[in-house]
Amino acid sequence: MSEVKVFEHELAGKKLRVEVGKLAQQAHGSCTVSYGDTTVLATVVQSPEPREGTDFFPLLVDYEERLYAAGKIKGSRFIKREGRPTDEAILTARLMDRSVRPLFKDTERRDVQVVVTVLSVDQENDPDVPSLIAASLALAISPVPWNGPVGAVRVGRIGGEWVLNPSYEARIKSDLDVFVAATDDEIVMLEAGANEVPEAEIAEAISFGHKHIGRLFPFLQEVIKTCGQAKQPEPELDPAEQAATEALRAKVQAYLTGKFEAVFATRSKEDYKSKLREITQGLDEILKADNEVSKEARGMGLAMIENYLDIAARNLVLEQGKRVDGRGLDEIRPLEASVGVLARTHGTGLFRRGETQVLSVVTLGSPGMEQTLDGMEEDGKKRFMHHYNFPGFSVGEVRPVRSPGRREIGHGALAEKALVPVIPQDRAKFPYTIRIVSEVLSSNGSSSQASICGSSLALMDAGVPIKAAVAGIAMGLITDPADKSRYAILTDIQGVEDHSGDMDFKVAGTANGVTAVQLDIKLGGIAPAIISETLAKAKTARNQVLEVMSQAIGEPRPELSPYAPRIVSFNIPVDKIRDVIGPGGKIINEIIDATGVTIDIEDDGLVMVTSVSAEASQKAVDWIKNLTREVVIGETFQGKVTRLMNFGAFVEVLPRQEGLVHVSELSWNYVNNVTDVVKIGDIISVKVIEIDDQGRINLSHRQTLPKPEGYVEPHRGFNGNGNHREGRPNSRPNSGPPRNRFNRD
Repeated sequence: MSEVKVFEHELAGKKLRVEVGKLAQQAHGSCTVSYGDTTVLATVVQSPEPREGTDFFPLLVDYEERLYAAGKIKGSRFIKREGRPTDEAILTARLMDRSVRPLFKDTERRDVQVVVTVLSVDQENDPDVPSLIAASLALAISPVPWNGPVGAVRVGRIGGEWVLNPSYEARIKSDLDVFVAATDDEIVMLEAGANEVPEAEIAEAISFGHKHIGRLFPFLQEVIKTCGQAKQPEPELDPAEQAATEALRAKVQAYLTGKFEAVFATRSKEDYKSKLREITQGLDEILKADNEVSKEARGMGLAMIENYLDIAARNLVLEQGKRVDGRGLDEIRPLEASVGVLARTHGTGLFRRGETQVLSVVTLGSPGMEQTLDGMEEDGKKRFMHHYNFPGFSVGEVRPVRSPGRREIGHGALAEKALVPVIPQDRAKFPYTIRIVSEVLSSNGSSSQASICGSSLALMDAGVPIKAAVAGIAMGLITDPADKSRYAILTDIQGVEDHSGDMDFKVAGTANGVTAVQLDIKLGGIAPAIISETLAKAKTARNQVLEVMSQAIGEPRPELSPYAPRIVSFNIPVDKIRDVIGPGGKIINEIIDATGVTIDIEDDGLVMVTSVSAEASQKAVDWIKNLTREVVIGETFQGKVTRLMNFGAFVEVLPRQEGLVHVSELSWNYVNNVTDVVKIGDIISVKVIEIDDQGRINLSHRQTLPKPEGYVEPHRGFNGNGNHREGRPNSRPNSGPPRNRFNRD
């Protein structure tokens, strides 16, 4: 049993506690990190040998939620153990992956797996900050070669004051939410949502977070110095193999000299790929004809093309100020925007930027169609959802259709985050559940940002009263490997620039400010000054995109689509909710069955009736209002006779509410028997003449009829049955409790 080492540090007024050597001792690196009462376990394992035939670094980062961490048991009646990761778990795994991956050498070919398991959640401190710190430390103290560590903090702002690592409750009050991952001198990863916050203030929030990460670094270095294991040395190359590789590299380089100019002169993705295939085929033929080059070496030589292509693209930007498709550094690809492209959907937006094309479709539903959240961290309802699909045909590939992967979930969540600030929040004014699906029909980079643009168009086309249009743009970066201070920022990067470049910096927002940010880095990190410059350039580009979008539709349509359901909202007294629902839902189900509407009732008495038929909706609304209203003396109704007694007739004036028409109030003339005037099922006019102190309703039929000419009120004594014919004291014998709205039997 190894010695347990404990380290503590104060971060944002809370204790950050690290334990090494206590758990998961067979992992190559492990530690537990606690922040408040939130605790996570991070483990790292590396395969002993490189994966054969692999031309990429096989890194796998997993984030494992455990419901016991929050003291929960899964709500499903049939499956109680954790299953498919929640979207929140997938997004956190992506966040960690994007933070640690840039600090590995891209030549690494041994499988590395990082697993973070959440052991305890205090419902105050989000596990994502301690999770990234734990993953970073587990990698740093393991033998796995890695150029870490990285630190992480979350930044909020409440009342104009910066808040470090705000609690869940505090984040609700904040106008921005910025997650920063960084080394002591460079930013590695950013994830942010904001309520139309200006770019300069976003940059200030990032700087604030980075400053506190710098203060955290001595603590991280202390843990690594105390617990760190020796890193595995890079495998030594055989001198003969190394010489053969250099000879092969020289042959490949000689062939490729001057070949990429034709590739960079193309304007379409297909032409680009076609020219690249020609170069690849030409090199393959030359290497085949070379007797000194083996089949294995030929494969290595073809793989070198990608590296030389990246170098050529980088030099094109830094030395000539040109891009691979001929655009200027700040130039956006051709833009197109249109709405209403599908006839029967509730709202559609079609957006194209260069060869990237996205169709976004809005569907409006009843409040009851909200998504129920029942996860480790999340509970409650979600009424706005954005989903993103990226089929193989969008990039000209054959790919089996499967459930959404991490990338699809991540891009969908980013677009959702960008749009949330403009979605109407007042449910009384706009109670709809909103779902958007973005279909990527063609992709050459920046499809997530095109989804934001298409979805904004679709929302306005659907008549959703959003505050402002939202657009997104992806920014890139090319740096000199020998001198990182020599760089160029690219506006609206396409696929090859994302692949060859050093940064994918997505910025979304309105004309007023930023709503979402996502930064991925490939070269290890960037200086904060580059972030500020990129945000400013992104704003200029975003306004150009918004201008094109405004030409398609400038503001939300004043009316919803005729195919969208209509929701009528109104309030009823809270103590009347039970009257609408009825025992076991009997009443509300009766209304739904009779009208075909959907009814949602909130705890505060807000009633929302959803229907595609105005007639059915009005029928249900009237039904509910009649169930909950109080009759007033002097009102008249057309009521149905429900019961007959020897002293009068009971008439239902409102649903589940009836009153008594005493025999003396049935006619201006003398009535010997009630059945002489009415029978069960008759519809008669009645007037409310009294509501007694027990809530019983007394009605009159005769007062709704013309009074006979010369009519004289007769003296009313006792009738033959011994019942009093005048007044009400004895008009209801003890034959059972009175029929009223509280007695429905």
